[in-house]
Amino acid sequence: MASVLRDLRYLLAYTVPLTALAGFWWGGAWAWLTPAYVFGLIPLLEWLFPPRPASAEDEAPRLRRGFFDGLLYLNVGLQYGLLGIFLYVFTHSERTDWEYGGMVFSMGICCGALGINVAHELGHRVSATERTLAHLLLLSTLYLHFYIEHNRGHHRHVATPLDPATARFNEPFFRFLVRAVAGEYRGAWHLEAARLRQQGRAWWSGHNQMLRFQLYQLLLMLAVGAVFGLAGLLGWLGACAVGIILFQLVNYVEHYGLLRRRTATGIYERVQPWHSWNSEHAFGRILLYELTRHSDHHYQASRPYQTLRLQPQSPQMPTGYPGMMLLATLPPLWFQVMNKRVPNSEIVRW
Repeated sequence: MASVLRDLRYLLAYTVPLTALAGFWWGGAWAWLTPAYVFGLIPLLEWLFPPRPASAEDEAPRLRRGFFDGLLYLNVGLQYGLLGIFLYVFTHSERTDWEYGGMVFSMGICCGALGINVAHELGHRVSATERTLAHLLLLSTLYLHFYIEHNRGHHRHVATPLDPATARFNEPFFRFLVRAVAGEYRGAWHLEAARLRQQGRAWWSGHNQMLRFQLYQLLLMLAVGAVFGLAGLLGWLGACAVGIILFQLVNYVEHYGLLRRRTATGIYERVQPWHSWNSEHAFGRILLYELTRHSDHHYQASRPYQTLRLQPQSPQMPTGYPGMMLLATLPPLWFQVMNKRVPNSEIVRW
């Protein structure tokens, strides 16, 4: 019974869209419920309840895989349902600027947590259906190119200067943000062009996934603008921007300062568990579907989220993801806390 309850804890991930829905519906101070929950209550709970040592019992999921997959699939309907409610309330109710700000921030958190994070998990699956669901989630956040760059670029070049999503030692987040967003978008175009060239296909054709992605995003933007007007379109674009910034905060904390060494042949060593930061703090693990066990994810990207393992050799974050994301927005404090934790930081060179 205890093991089943342990598996059912992933239902708590739905508290994020539920708080957003409550904020949209009730308005007022409730509009900021989701930011307060994710970046207030969760970091506090993770500070009050540090992770306990993992056991073999903890590592073995008891429910059938269909349950864990179903939790991911449901996020597609939730994300688009929330987006529809957000757009309707945003354009059909009189709210203060403070309330509108809370709504955009809340929808942005859902774009990051449901839109990009769940798409990240589904995008690693081999099923065409699951990858299509990943595309739909990324479309809701206007970040479809992530599917190309992450799977074919980031996992290959992580923890090297070739990866725009790996934060360099002593690099402040806001400088990283610009470099990562531009680098990922540019990298996706280059990767797709190389794939088509290898297959002997024309760049300007329907086979170019990046061209199709831009078309899908443009069509959705036009549809939102046509139905909800310029105000609705701008509100959604603001939420997408928040989701992308939050996603880049996650990127920043996941690999900050970690660098793979070159072998005698000049190539980089294989990705190891110590090339990603790990967090065992329970609440962040649940809300992000084990993304915080990032070391094992990079070590074996095909593992479903519920089977990701603790990698004892990975460097450990002092708190969970939400708290680390807040810390990353304060570069002097971030450097003070994290630089001394970077393995071999005295020899890191970028």
